[in-house]
Amino acid sequence: MSNNVAAMIDHTLLKADAKKEQIELLCKEAKEYKFASVCVNPTWVRYASEQLKDSSVKVCTVIGFPLGASTTETKAFETKNAIENGAEEVDMVINISALKDGNDDLVENDIRAVVSAAKGKALTKVIIETSLLTDDEKVRACQIAVKAGTDFVKTSTGFSTGGASVEDIALMRKTVGPEIGVKASGGVRNTSDAQSMIAAGATRIGASSGVAIVNGLTSDAEY
Repeated sequence: MSNNVAAMIDHTLLKADAKKEQIELLCKEAKEYKFASVCVNPTWVRYASEQLKDSSVKVCTVIGFPLGASTTETKAFETKNAIENGAEEVDMVINISALKDGNDDLVENDIRAVVSAAKGKALTKVIIETSLLTDDEKVRACQIAVKAGTDFVKTSTGFSTGGASVEDIALMRKTVGPEIGVKASGGVRNTSDAQSMIAAGATRIGASSGVAIVNGLTSDAEY
């Protein structure tokens, strides 16, 4: 695959049992293939930032992950702390329960707090967890995220009941318009998957299978 596609990949390792040597390898691979970023849990942000300091690869981390059920204040603090440790992109999980309950103000305020904490320092991506939502809820979540000032909307954590689909990417792209990024995450395992997501409107791919994707292989990774 072209370097252009590699530059759209967030090379991801978010498993609870990830070891330091695995994070080190993730960073080495990201530098070798010139991926957009490495996406790691907050505890690894400082280490990844040190590993990538002489490269163009950014450090991405996750906020309120994977359930989105922490408080707004906690998400804002987590964002500030991650940025202090070297994060340049933050992927936050919405309050899914609030969205389901129709409490759009809470969802918006939750996102806005993270966007505000990151403003001018890090890109913000909003994970809506598509596998738990109806199409109407997906549209509402994207509209709220745009209103709250996000840079991207993102399909999935990869830790729920499903990942990205071409249909969801197309719906999200249609909803947010051309100016907001759309990130496909969860289950993108090979070149064909990535190409399909991009054709549907994705501008970023979150995957632990980045090396397989750029080498025309298929990974058995879940995320």
